[in-house]
Amino acid sequence: MGNLCGLLSPEPVKSARPTSSSKARPPSPPSVIASLSNRWSKLRSSSSSSRKDNRSIQEQALAAAIILQHRRQNGKSTPVDRSSSLRYTSPSGPKKQGLPRSCSSRARSVTDPLLQPHQLLNQDVKLDELETNHLVLVHGGGFGAWCWYKTIALLEEAGFKVMPIDLTGSGFNSFDTSEVTSISQYVKPLTDHLEKLANDEKVILVGHDFGGTCISYAMELFPSKITKAVFIAAAMLRNGQSTLDMWSQQAASNDLMQKAQIFLYANGKDQPPTAIDLDKSFLSDLLFNQSPAKDVALAAVSMRPIPFKPVLEKLSLSDVNYGSVRRFYIETPEDNAISVELQDNMIKLNPPERVFRLKGADHSPFFSKPQALHKLLVEISKIHPLDQVLEKDGLG
Repeated sequence: MGNLCGLLSPEPVKSARPTSSSKARPPSPPSVIASLSNRWSKLRSSSSSSRKDNRSIQEQALAAAIILQHRRQNGKSTPVDRSSSLRYTSPSGPKKQGLPRSCSSRARSVTDPLLQPHQLLNQDVKLDELETNHLVLVHGGGFGAWCWYKTIALLEEAGFKVMPIDLTGSGFNSFDTSEVTSISQYVKPLTDHLEKLANDEKVILVGHDFGGTCISYAMELFPSKITKAVFIAAAMLRNGQSTLDMWSQQAASNDLMQKAQIFLYANGKDQPPTAIDLDKSFLSDLLFNQSPAKDVALAAVSMRPIPFKPVLEKLSLSDVNYGSVRRFYIETPEDNAISVELQDNMIKLNPPERVFRLKGADHSPFFSKPQALHKLLVEISKIHPLDQVLEKDGLG
């Protein structure tokens, strides 16, 4: 995650929270789920009030998190409140021109337009003509599968098969974050999923933030099972780089990051840190500066520390494996966690096939721009390899 750049700060960490073991959360009984569901519905129906107090927002977010957990445990669908995607964007100054952008990254209105899934999915799209309609969503550092709840609903309603992953020690995964000691251990839920796929089944990997490192690791192991990789405000590393190597490029210029980070020392202060947490008072400005209040509240009760050692690990990426997977990058210009300059630098040094700029998006576009993000994911899923396009046009 972008806050990890502060690890290079010459100042020692001012304070550290004592690490508590991350225990598994027991499934909620049906009566509790029903009660929470009813409470959530009532809270949602009153969301038009501009004077909703913080306590009500927190209760709504907590109920949403528990219902999402229940849904994932039982394989059931839960309606999503799309009104939460509305958000006014802040005026922004002129942006530095980088690589040519996709024509789909057009200027948008001050809100993320509320469209039905069939409108978001272009009329000429036929799911059975896609290379794959199976998307695997990989969260960033501190997040969990819960952060994709809007994206999951939009993609599933459009006919896609979606698998959100809880990485080890993240989301509802019960493992203690401080005990994650390698990238292979951290990414194991993702690699397990890919390993279990049928030989002829392929997926599109989508990685956010530190999830970019995770999908890169998986691309090296399972290139034949991955048709495309989409990096959303994510670490897009080169061979021999670690996530910390990348984040360190903005360490001196991001004071907000350094203020937000809290090192955790499960093995004692005389040993290296085992994880990094975020000061909740900085979350809104750092990660969700364009996102709805209810999603910030959901994150505040759901985010977990980031394991330290995987951030330090350098990846071994080959042209034969990692390099054979088609890569796409989605930039987030209103990002306070990973600057646009850093995103542009990653793109310049390790060019993907295409770059999209999601205007008005903060570091968490699945909250701040869910409709526009969905549209881009659908568009990327439609892009066929050049040889197939030429053959279709009679030029191959």
